[in-house]
Amino acid sequence: MRILGLDIGERRVGVAISDELGFSAHGLDVIERKKNGEDIKRIAELVSQYNVSKVVVGLPKNMDGSLGPSGEAVKKYAAKLQNTLGIELDFWDERLTTVAAEKILIEADMSRKKRKTVIDKLAAVLILQSYLDFKIRVDSREKLQ
Repeated sequence: MRILGLDIGERRVGVAISDELGFSAHGLDVIERKKNGEDIKRIAELVSQYNVSKVVVGLPKNMDGSLGPSGEAVKKYAAKLQNTLGIELDFWDERLTTVAAEKILIEADMSRKKRKTVIDKLAAVLILQSYLDFKIRVDSREKLQ
């Protein structure tokens, strides 16, 4: 069972994939958003290629937990994805993941130009990994009860 993680931005979609056991997330791709739907087709190709059973979409929330315009835009895009893919889709709070990704890349002494090409993919990895870690903790607790 593989899970696809998405960091949906205005211009690009960062994509991460889990390993088959659902323990770790790995960066996969950065897809340019297109008005003609090519980006959604590419995501559908990845879902098929990697036999994905679930998609986790990072949901940008305001610091108070409310949804702003970017959160509403992500939900609208996710609805289009859901209609195309027909598989389970979960939202995951992505507050500050892009900030964390930027910090990691700066600490790695990556140039600004290079950071721009990988930040969305790293943000998708952080979203998916935090989701996987949460699921592992929940599953562990349920087994103990």
